Amino acid sequence: MNASKNDVTFRSLLADFTAITKARLAISVVFSSVAGYLLGFSDEYPFSWSTLILLTIGGYCMVGASNVFNQIIEKDLDALMDRTKNRPVPSGKISVRNAFILGAVLTVAGIAILYSINPITAMFGAISIFLYTSIYTPLKTITPLAVFVGAFPGAIPFMLGWVAATNDFDIEAGTLFLIQFFWQFPHFWAIGWFLFDDYKKGGFFMLPTGKRDKKTALQIILYTCWLIPASLLPVTGFTGSLKLSYVAAVIVFLLGLWMLANAVKLYKKMDAVTARKLMLVSVSYISLLQVIYVIDKFIR
Repeated sequence: MNASKNDVTFRSLLADFTAITKARLAISVVFSSVAGYLLGFSDEYPFSWSTLILLTIGGYCMVGASNVFNQIIEKDLDALMDRTKNRPVPSGKISVRNAFILGAVLTVAGIAILYSINPITAMFGAISIFLYTSIYTPLKTITPLAVFVGAFPGAIPFMLGWVAATNDFDIEAGTLFLIQFFWQFPHFWAIGWFLFDDYKKGGFFMLPTGKRDKKTALQIILYTCWLIPASLLPVTGFTGSLKLSYVAAVIVFLLGLWMLANAVKLYKKMDAVTARKLMLVSVSYISLLQVIYVIDKFIR
């Protein structure tokens, strides 16, 4: 019986940890960093399992820390929204004090682990936490420009893997950053659209016009249009050692058209169902793009 109680306690602690660090989101972010690392290593910068493992663990710590601090800052607002009211901090499962200790431990551990890879990787990890918790999170209740600010830490993971592999921020890392930067806007505005009513309860301003209107839908289309050429930059030969074959470029282009078609569909239908579908398509898009980039590197 005691073993059963201990098992339940461990499971509940694990459940609370995955919830407060937003494990699914953190894993998707780490996936981006791993993809960036696989693109970055070369004969000049040999592959290292230890570096990849450290990047994975350190990356999770950094994202987890950002999410913990975010939930501490927004605990009263999270309690107002159906989507977030059962999170560990607003529901009282984890106290603010304990959450802060966890966030601090994850921050220190994350920076230390990434620093063991190289100082530049640690620096970008620290910048990501700072921007997300100190600027993006407070701005969410003040101005729609919060999404623009949030796009910077959101775009770091993909290029962070490249920096971890090469110990340098160059044109290649900048290109990976640019791709994920433009992707942030249609992705988060789609979320802001279909969760508009719930966000409104917490006083969050997520859409560029503050409304689910044609202007917001048009901006989603425009940023998707900018994302497509950004994703094709490596095929031009102007992005250093980050290259893309013509076949892979065609596939990436078709992926972009798929996402653009769903953005246009939102402009026409203007409903939450279409916005949610666009969000799901955007998640598939960025994951598939990263997989295609990596596969193309190894078969080119």
